[in-house]
Amino acid sequence: MNKPEIGVYLPQMGFTYEQVLHRTLRCEQLGIDSIWLYDHLYAPGMPDYPSLEAWTLATALLSRTERIRVGHMVLCNQFRHPAVLAKMVTTLDQISAGRLALGIGSGSIEDEHSRLGLPWGTFAERSERLGETLQILHQAFADEVIDFSGEHFVVKDMPIKPGPAQQPGPPIVVGGVGEKYTLPLVARYADVWNVPTYALGELEHKISALRALCDAIGRDPSTIVMSIEAVMALAADDTSLPGVRELAEKRFGIPAFGLKEGGLVGTPPAIVDRLHDLQELGFGQIVLFTHDRGSDETLDLLATEVIAKL
Repeated sequence: MNKPEIGVYLPQMGFTYEQVLHRTLRCEQLGIDSIWLYDHLYAPGMPDYPSLEAWTLATALLSRTERIRVGHMVLCNQFRHPAVLAKMVTTLDQISAGRLALGIGSGSIEDEHSRLGLPWGTFAERSERLGETLQILHQAFADEVIDFSGEHFVVKDMPIKPGPAQQPGPPIVVGGVGEKYTLPLVARYADVWNVPTYALGELEHKISALRALCDAIGRDPSTIVMSIEAVMALAADDTSLPGVRELAEKRFGIPAFGLKEGGLVGTPPAIVDRLHDLQELGFGQIVLFTHDRGSDETLDLLATEVIAKL
């Protein structure tokens, strides 16, 4: 069984550019596979907190690195017209020599939309818009032109040249577990399915649901990389574990973060065992929040005592 891709999630709330860049360069030096940003115009629930814009930040980080992949967990489909997004994606994929990961979702924070005057709509409507965007992106990557007429978007003979550096295109990551709207989009359009932290207690059920949806449309579910995001509270030894656990519970203790369900609180051997469990379930990508937001000490420990042992 291949080693899963290990990524680090660095939501940029409260970070300066230099702080995000330092963590990204450290991850690259340590051989960590990817880093992931969020796509919010301000920190959710904390509009006065500094927060760098997602796409600009990803572009800067990819221009300063050589190996590591950079993506978003996940882009808000509502913020960018899909044809403009397709052009942005292909351009940044060219700039980075094929190191962009394209995470996208239907949008999660209504307040952002209200402040911007953007339509929010029902979850069904947002999912319909996401479905059309996914079709447009596939067409742009495959044909280097978009000619699409849908309920929400109409694009007429729009060239997207050059196409992406990666072929057939940057891996499209769709996050979410909703069985009525999101998982059908994953089954039809995604290269990677990401299970968010709030669904960590339902892994086996959601995997079965996705496989059933794939079977219904004739897609081999093994062609979709299964991804998971989870909080990891990594302690160097048993002595430091209580303090690490306390900080993790302070920052990530609400149910939506799935700290307990994720099972990634402990010393390196315990974390390695849990990652092996996730690997056995079929997860080929694991994206980790760290309890201390990517300190040098934790990143070093992750690389040398966890990833090296997988």
